Amino acid sequence: MQFRDLKSQYQKLKNPIDKAIAEVLEDGNYISGKKVKILEEELASYVGVKHCITCANGTDALTLAMRALNISDGDGVFVPDFTFFATAETVALEGAVPVFVDIDLDTYNISPSSLEENICRVIKEGKVTPKAIVAVDLYGLPADYEKIKEIAEKHNLFIIEDGAQGFGGMINNRRACSFGDISTTSFFPAKPLGCYGDGGAVFTDNDDYAGIIRSLCVHGKGEDKYHNVRIGYNSRLDTLQAAVLCEKLKAFSEYEVSDVNKAADIYNKNLTDDVIKPLIPDGFYSSYAQYTIRLENEEERASLQNYLKENNIPSMVYYPVPMHKQTAFSEECDYFEKPLINSEKACETVLSLPIGPYISESDQIFICKKINEFMKEKKHS
Repeated sequence: MQFRDLKSQYQKLKNPIDKAIAEVLEDGNYISGKKVKILEEELASYVGVKHCITCANGTDALTLAMRALNISDGDGVFVPDFTFFATAETVALEGAVPVFVDIDLDTYNISPSSLEENICRVIKEGKVTPKAIVAVDLYGLPADYEKIKEIAEKHNLFIIEDGAQGFGGMINNRRACSFGDISTTSFFPAKPLGCYGDGGAVFTDNDDYAGIIRSLCVHGKGEDKYHNVRIGYNSRLDTLQAAVLCEKLKAFSEYEVSDVNKAADIYNKNLTDDVIKPLIPDGFYSSYAQYTIRLENEEERASLQNYLKENNIPSMVYYPVPMHKQTAFSEECDYFEKPLINSEKACETVLSLPIGPYISESDQIFICKKINEFMKEKKHS
């Protein structure tokens, strides 16, 4: 059993993907080939924004967003405490201070009330200047951008949407990666839309930001790559990956997001209520990068994970350590003010189960059966 079944996906898409790769090999233009431009146009159209700029990976996408917004020394950037390390890492690499914010335990996304509290605290302390909010669309569910936007406008802050896991999600039919001043995503293979290596993209409606990001991707180029107007990076999506993604995007938009939601419904209907299942608020739609349940405590989670392993069922913990407890941030006192209770609780109790558009219903029923057996035995022990 695969945690995310990329092998079955390839078998279904084998002919168009192989053909697309062969076309690139025959054309011989492996960097900035025509498939890259086609993909960017198709991604921008799918998301519903003016500009899409592809890049080497999702972390670079965040870095490019930071640079375009001129985030630097002395700036405070508010990030959820429960997320992948890159969300805060990219802030620190620009010399800015990541200010860790608690999450809503129901959705695992940044808590608007904790965000407001922390912004007011940072303004009062006066050590750093609030500059931006990085909202993460965790597990495929977009963050609460209506409330986040109200807070951002109140305090004159930029919004960066980290849609690495959220691509394909929606709020009231508006797609993820359209909610930030600049939004980003990752095409890491296990993401909702993944390539066969590393890749990422940046989305914006702002012409100036788009121009800066395109320049930064190619060593800060000006009119051409030998005239450089800023210090930049070497961060380009290669043509082979773009060709693969063009084919995968067709399947993704036609049926994969719908099918992964059907898979989530099977879990919702067949899993015992003794585990806490994902909550999708009204008007929201998840792309289910992960299907994540929550247990009572760390011990129960470890026991269940071992039981699943004994039955050849893979599972994953995203994420076991909150940002404010990462060694890399341990010497900084400005990153957070008080225990981030919901974030710590999530780190101790979440468990992600196999899911994807190609998971079989029989596998899911087997997984549910084993989890239900485990919880029933625990209840009567």
